[in-house]
Amino acid sequence: MSQEIAVVGSPEFTTGFRLAGVRRFENVPDDEKDDRLDDAATAALEDEGVGIVVMHDEDLEHLSRNVRQEVETSVEPVVVTIGSGTGGGGLRDQIKRAIGIDLMDEDEDS
Repeated sequence: MSQEIAVVGSPEFTTGFRLAGVRRFENVPDDEKDDRLDDAATAALEDEGVGIVVMHDEDLEHLSRNVRQEVETSVEPVVVTIGSGTGGGGLRDQIKRAIGIDLMDEDEDS
């Protein structure tokens, strides 16, 4: 069974992904994030048809402690955050968590 990508965030954030063909998304307007983002993220995490959940990194601040911990430690589906605060190290850690190895690890003996 193939799994899909889900996007969670504001309509402005999800629109580009929808135009690219992503069919699963949870729109949460900016002014409702404190009330609705936990439910939207949880719905995406619990959807068995989803393999990757994409969120804006700044949206993590709007999640409750428990849901944020679930998002940050989820392996299946893997949660990828993108945005202004995500540096190369953050993406590297997310890839390592998703596949179990560090593809960018250089052998120090060579």
